[in-house]
Amino acid sequence: MTVGVNPVELHHQHRDVSGGWLRAAVFGAMDGLVSNGALIAGMIGGGATGSTVTLAALAGLTAGASSMAAGEYTSVASQSEAARAEIEVERREIARHPEEEKAELAEMYASRGVDPELARQVAEQIHRDDAVALRIHVLEELGVDAEDLPSPWVAAGSSFAAFAVGALIPVLPLLLGAASVLPVVLVTLGALFATGAVVTVLTGRSPWFGGTRQLLLGVLAALFAFGVGHLFGVGVS
Repeated sequence: MTVGVNPVELHHQHRDVSGGWLRAAVFGAMDGLVSNGALIAGMIGGGATGSTVTLAALAGLTAGASSMAAGEYTSVASQSEAARAEIEVERREIARHPEEEKAELAEMYASRGVDPELARQVAEQIHRDDAVALRIHVLEELGVDAEDLPSPWVAAGSSFAAFAVGALIPVLPLLLGAASVLPVVLVTLGALFATGAVVTVLTGRSPWFGGTRQLLLGVLAALFAFGVGHLFGVGVS
């Protein structure tokens, strides 16, 4: 009778400590929210009212989102280009010096506690396929996946969208015809607390802690901008 092998049971799960898309989206939206909220506060502190504040907030949304997208594109594109260049270096080394690269990989595994003979056997098996060997060497030496490099276009688009969503929240009451700044304040405060609370999905802290912390930071930024606007304002309207 053949005895089957039971699948491994997982008794726990881990949060995404590397951040992933959730971290980028939340912090991008938070950046837009704080930036545009503080911009509106600064404009109001300087004496601007009505359509002037709305126009400035829309300009801040557009400029900020575009800047975020451009910066993220350049950053990710440069990182990917550098990674591809190093991947090509590794590809040539594997082709020219396969035995040395195989020994290097075995030494990596042995240094992590794998029995030296077993490490050598694993390296031998990995190097049976050059594509597999390249991917493993790149992952071990550079910390990147040669087959899954980040897209600068995806990074730019997601950064633009996340920032724009966050920056839209403070100005939305104005676009809907709010006659006072009270709706702007209430919506912005609520959004600050909500984004801070969502961040605790990544950190494991209490949502009340995360929400209150972000609320206080956002309020401090808005008060600072309001003070600067009031100090240098010329009463534009």
